[in-house]
Amino acid sequence: MSSTASSTPRVALVTGTSSGIGEAVVRHFCEQGHQVLAVDFNPAGKEIAEAAGAAFFQADLTDGEACKAAVAEAIKRFGRVDILVNNAGIQHVSPIEEFPEAKWRQILDLMLTAPFLLCQAAWPSMRENGWGRIINIASVHAQVASPGKSAYISAKHGMIGLTKTAALEGGSQGITANAICPAYVKTPLVDNQIADQAKLHGMDEQEVVEKIMLKNAAVKRLIEPSEVAELVAYLASDVAGAVTGSSYNIDLGWTAQ
Repeated sequence: MSSTASSTPRVALVTGTSSGIGEAVVRHFCEQGHQVLAVDFNPAGKEIAEAAGAAFFQADLTDGEACKAAVAEAIKRFGRVDILVNNAGIQHVSPIEEFPEAKWRQILDLMLTAPFLLCQAAWPSMRENGWGRIINIASVHAQVASPGKSAYISAKHGMIGLTKTAALEGGSQGITANAICPAYVKTPLVDNQIADQAKLHGMDEQEVVEKIMLKNAAVKRLIEPSEVAELVAYLASDVAGAVTGSSYNIDLGWTAQ
């Protein structure tokens, strides 16, 4: 696998870019010479994006109109959209019996409906150019479940279905769609989960890392965002044109059991 395989500069739209995986993907794409629109709800993402060499668009992607506006902004700035990376996400840990309906809807809107709407909005540009890459950042929780994460897991499972459907519909138009399913990545989102999990399970935070997050891992460490960005870059490259409808696990061996 070579993340430098794509010799043609492309236009990429990446969501959830103010930290973690999204920030790493934006930086990696910019280093490859792609034009990038970084999309995030957090206005602090502007400084991060511009430092990497990307443009920034602030948007609340739980709003369908904002999804359409983000794609329109990329086309306005760069003339097209070639690569879409659906990465934006949030987390809430609570038993089903206590899970707030408003939080359920927010998570599904951001992590499943928004990727669908962004795909839908970017599709005409990709179809017109006969080339497109849709890369959905799912999770190992698109493959397995854990207690307390009903909305997150439902959204990630749904993202796999969206990925497969997009792959089948896009194949004849030069559009591929794939998903990446990491286990726990060293990001602020995961840091926040540690405290929530500690409260849910009545244990200290170090125990959460060792006994919950890494319990099923063969490799006992958290994943670096840059490792995920490398796989994103491959799937976005010219040489990955035959790869579509697939889900790639970066899960430290979690699902090997």
